[in-house]
Amino acid sequence: MAADLPTIGFVGVGSMGTPMVRQLLRAGYRLVVFDINGERVAAVVSDGASAAESAADAAKRAEIVMTSLHSSAIFVEVADGSFVPNARPGQVFIDLGTTTPPEARRIAAALAARGAALLDVLVSGGPPGCENGNLRMFAGGDRAAYDKCRPILEILGEPQRIVYCGPSGMGQVVKGVNQLVMGLPLAGYMEAVAFGVRAGADPDAICNGVGGDSGWRKDFESVARMIFDGKYTQLYVKFPELPYFLREAREKGFPMPMTQALFQFCDAGERTMVDNMGRPAASFWHELITRGAPDSDDPA
Repeated sequence: MAADLPTIGFVGVGSMGTPMVRQLLRAGYRLVVFDINGERVAAVVSDGASAAESAADAAKRAEIVMTSLHSSAIFVEVADGSFVPNARPGQVFIDLGTTTPPEARRIAAALAARGAALLDVLVSGGPPGCENGNLRMFAGGDRAAYDKCRPILEILGEPQRIVYCGPSGMGQVVKGVNQLVMGLPLAGYMEAVAFGVRAGADPDAICNGVGGDSGWRKDFESVARMIFDGKYTQLYVKFPELPYFLREAREKGFPMPMTQALFQFCDAGERTMVDNMGRPAASFWHELITRGAPDSDDPA
């Protein structure tokens, strides 16, 4: 370990956090880690990290504190209870998870009042991207803090895909664009398949008639065949995160009609699956294929 490298606190060593910690350890950084799951902590301690007693302890012992947590609510609770009270001048906190932009801005202001900085650095690429160190990263927050931490981010992400997006909350916003670009078209393809199936069309007719070798036809056929192969639980419309983006739209005063409709439809359903981050979620396909028609569904 290089003596001149800062000590990094890392809170949340799940499916994303664990490979990130290992990447940083291999790069020579000292890591102080905390997770409510002691077995996860033990696993990275065996790789060379040190265990913290709590999130607050990790913040006290590190110059840079990174978090990879499951939800906006969890990050806000940890930040308000453990980070802000223990923040000190020059310290940088990096939120790698998806948090509502208004909360990101509020916590950034609270930390700034203590001389510290918050970067919202959202990632895309899932556990494989963490393992390979080629994540896309969307960064918001103080530019000087971002420049200071850029070498750390380049260990985790593909350098040309690490983008500074603007002030606090803008990393969250651009990651929101990323999530919606994945979730909304997927929901459209799934609803189209459900329309065909429930109206009586043959699955092969749907795939062969509408699918194709390129462009949206290829994408559609891939989704349809996953559904017909029983792999629809691998298709995520980003349901648990949709409220984050809707809240930002409400606060900024603009509509998101498709996102609102998708969220309301899924939110009324059963939590029959978990998403790729292990969060309880409604299966959009299950809801499409099992629900009855609404009372007033005829536009004529």
